[in-house]
Amino acid sequence: MERNTASSDHGLSGDDTAASVTTGTGHGSMRDRSKQRNPNPTTGLYDDNDGRERAKTDRRGNRPCRSGHRKFILFPFRGRSFFYFCVFFAVFAFALASMVLQSSITPVFRNGSESGTLVREDLKFGSSLKFVPWRMKRRFELRGGLDRLRGEARIGVRSPRLGIILWSMKKDPLSLMLFTVAKSLQELGYILKIYAIEDGEAKSAWENIAGQVPVLSPEKYGYIDWTIFEGVIIDSLEAKDAISSLMQEPFCSVPLIWIIQDDTLSNRLPVYEETGREHLISYWKKAFSRADAVVFPDFSFPMLYSVLDTGNFFVIPGSPIDMWAAESYSRSHSRSQIRKDNQFIDDDMLVMVVGSTFFYNELSWDYAVAMHNIGPLLINYARGDGVGVSFKFVFLCGNSSGGYDDALQVIATRLGLRSGSLRHYSLNEDVNAMLLMADIVLYGSSQDEQGFPPLLIRAMSFGIPVIAPDYPVIKKYVVDGVHGMIFPRDEPGGLMRAFSPLTSKGKLSNFAHTIGSSGRLLAKNMLASECIAGYANLLENVLAFPSDALLPSQISEPKQAWEWNLFRREIEQKSVDMMNLDLKDTYLSKSSIVYDLEEDMANPILHKNVSQSVSDILVEDIPTELDWDILTEIESSEEVERLEMEEIEERMEKSYGVWDEIYRTARKAEKIKFESNERDEGELERTGQSLCIYEIYDGAGAWPFLHHGSLYRGLSLSTRARRLRSDDVDAVGRLTLLNYTYYRDILCEIGGMFAIANRVDNIHKRPWIGFQSWRAAGRKVSLSAKAEQVLDDTLHEETKGDGIYFWVRLNDGGIPGNNDQLTFWSMCDILNGGNCRTAFEDAFRRMYGLPSHVEALPPMPEDGGHWSALHSWVMPTTSFLEFVMFSRMFVDSLDGLHMNSTNTANCLFGFSMAEKKHCYCWIMELLVNVWAYHSARKMVYLDPSSGSLEEQHPVEMRKGFMWAKYFNSTLLKNMDEDLAEAADEGDHPSNMWLWPLTGEVFWQGIYEKEREERYRLKMEKKRRTKEKLLERMAHGYKQKTLGR
Repeated sequence: MERNTASSDHGLSGDDTAASVTTGTGHGSMRDRSKQRNPNPTTGLYDDNDGRERAKTDRRGNRPCRSGHRKFILFPFRGRSFFYFCVFFAVFAFALASMVLQSSITPVFRNGSESGTLVREDLKFGSSLKFVPWRMKRRFELRGGLDRLRGEARIGVRSPRLGIILWSMKKDPLSLMLFTVAKSLQELGYILKIYAIEDGEAKSAWENIAGQVPVLSPEKYGYIDWTIFEGVIIDSLEAKDAISSLMQEPFCSVPLIWIIQDDTLSNRLPVYEETGREHLISYWKKAFSRADAVVFPDFSFPMLYSVLDTGNFFVIPGSPIDMWAAESYSRSHSRSQIRKDNQFIDDDMLVMVVGSTFFYNELSWDYAVAMHNIGPLLINYARGDGVGVSFKFVFLCGNSSGGYDDALQVIATRLGLRSGSLRHYSLNEDVNAMLLMADIVLYGSSQDEQGFPPLLIRAMSFGIPVIAPDYPVIKKYVVDGVHGMIFPRDEPGGLMRAFSPLTSKGKLSNFAHTIGSSGRLLAKNMLASECIAGYANLLENVLAFPSDALLPSQISEPKQAWEWNLFRREIEQKSVDMMNLDLKDTYLSKSSIVYDLEEDMANPILHKNVSQSVSDILVEDIPTELDWDILTEIESSEEVERLEMEEIEERMEKSYGVWDEIYRTARKAEKIKFESNERDEGELERTGQSLCIYEIYDGAGAWPFLHHGSLYRGLSLSTRARRLRSDDVDAVGRLTLLNYTYYRDILCEIGGMFAIANRVDNIHKRPWIGFQSWRAAGRKVSLSAKAEQVLDDTLHEETKGDGIYFWVRLNDGGIPGNNDQLTFWSMCDILNGGNCRTAFEDAFRRMYGLPSHVEALPPMPEDGGHWSALHSWVMPTTSFLEFVMFSRMFVDSLDGLHMNSTNTANCLFGFSMAEKKHCYCWIMELLVNVWAYHSARKMVYLDPSSGSLEEQHPVEMRKGFMWAKYFNSTLLKNMDEDLAEAADEGDHPSNMWLWPLTGEVFWQGIYEKEREERYRLKMEKKRRTKEKLLERMAHGYKQKTLGR
């Protein structure tokens, strides 16, 4: 978990020192600083009257008494000194009585539960527990938030996109909270796309702010392209299955915010530990680790979920659940009936004493301090002769099996209180009923909590006047005398002064009713603005805003209220459904997925299958020592069997056949190079076709977007991400450069094209070749069946000329607006951090060796035509090889500029981490347009839906604009040979030269060297044969005598 600190005021008594205790879970506490030294504390409860009698006796004399008895010598006070002595002695007696109360109630509370956590055991009197997400804060500081980006030059043309996955569209308090936050985020400039797991009556409200809301079924979970969003928010544990694809590449880098308002899993975690079901804890920990931020609505939740913390826990307090529950419960329950059911009468003055909700089973110190604080109240109001109003103090704490009632009765007897004046109710009962029947709620916890106590918010929501100590978090929202009564913790009489104005003649005063009404109005929208601002600030620090995205507006004055109007009818109509909602159900802790997963993972085989859905299903299991032993035994047995078979074969006569057949078979084996899945059903289906489209993907998350059929073939950029039982091409196996993660990331799809072009005859022998990114299907711009047929017919008719057919336009790839407003180079600048023109010009000049005074940025027309995007096009295979030749030299020049820059770790083509990781991707994606335009290729746009064809930027219109001399195929081949010669001779311009690693290295000199080497080997063989023959002729051949 994150850092949780416990602190206390440093007050030492005598020689007593404070001991600091730190538990294994990261919580710290300070032990009680005051030790009881009175050997007989019970007698001190009633010594006050004796002292007064002695004072009266001394006062009768005219001068101090000089009796020989020691007791008169120790009492020399008169007049004003006597008055001060009485005050001091009263305070001392009260403190001593408080110690007795603490010692009386502590053993009983401690016996209530022996299974408390280390945190609860070590948290003592005067200490405070604090949750500090230091890892998250450090990460935010490193990123710098949006303040740094707002200070930089930026060109944005679209609003940031945010995906939200709802578990249910029912009208409940959780939906009200998220709806209010989502509406505020929309006002800040976010574009929202809502998905839902279950339908509900709130669907129309969500559609008003986000358009159509699709309801996802399990078979549709994997068909969402999450890369179009800057971030994704899910609102429940129940929606975990819907984000299974987000846990796989290529979606692992999409920022994810997971809101957890469910405590079912936290209640089950101790059960998993006790029963040894560590695999369930490991499963949920992997799931939680995927989120960039796991957001809780209360500071107690990170401690309950501490077993699953991986450094991404965050707390944003605020929820309308308390007001929603209070209104619904008040409409469905009668206060008088609740009192009657709990054996109270209407004339009873009930004071409900509540404390920290973090302590549920073990509340010894917390409520011992509460007894200390309310000591004067108990003596003044609960100790009487039974005449008049009856004050009763109800302690809401612990559980029903803790034995707290007996402890309270013991305390009542010792203090001489009336029978039944102290009562206890547990937190696992109907808390709403307890609060509704109370007249006054007193917050008696000694814990200075980070967040506003939820029990106080619930009490204020019922309109009950509250009394609380002057903790900073309470004073931040509650105005003393307006919304509640606040008393100083360090003043013994402060609580009495705060309590007195609330009662008048044994009943609540008018002032108390006014306090309750004001507190209810405050609780209705308490923490709403903090909740909205918290999510807005979290998104600014977690989301990655690309170059083409506008930055959201700064939140200056967030809304001060929840969107009650849209949900008011539900509160009135569904009060019966909320009647059983208590504090433990505050966050609707009825998660079904937790129990369903327990059943599924009870079977070890199912456990293996389920666990693979969280992490990458392609990640190999770590072998155990037993696995290695079994593997060694298998290998040993196979080796013994192989040796035996070899010995048997050596002893058997075999016919090797005719020498010519053996020679031909060996030569054929040398020519055919092995490639996995090369000759399977897919390859046979493509036999005779003129076109094959390679779909480029990286990760198992993209599998649902890939096509099946003879026209398409997958091209995996990762060996581990290849589809099972398919004939997908392994790009890494064809191009060693892609083994390096750095270059695979910065090249993206163009790296896969380099792999296909590398010895293309071994894999592609068709006249036409095409490529399509998996993102085309994810963005609904892939070819339809009709468009595929039109393309096939067109290619069969196209026997002359050279052209490129593309079906994804640049504005379809993420740039909104009209191409008439945005030119090619302006769109390129937008997508590449504003540095596209400069970088392209420098790379082009370096590639061709142009002087600085020569223009090096190829002009692109502003005729309103379309440009290709997402690497989705088809062209002749020969043209493709020429394009790859040009692209290899260009990316090498671009990489050379990057390596020669002062900061090689930075990327000029983006602001976000994702853009810097994929540095060259966008500019290489647009490179095909520059090459096709200036090499006089016909550019045709194919509508992916209707299949209509439309030529773009006609060749006739390009005259005078094309730089054909730089894109001439002969020039490019000569440049390619020059680079190959330099690589062959070891004349590298830099230590890490990219060009030789991107494909074949061949020039005429290599062919001549190979021919010379073959000739040399031939002549060397002749020389050895001739020398051997001459040696035989000179010395003859002598046969050894037989028989010797």
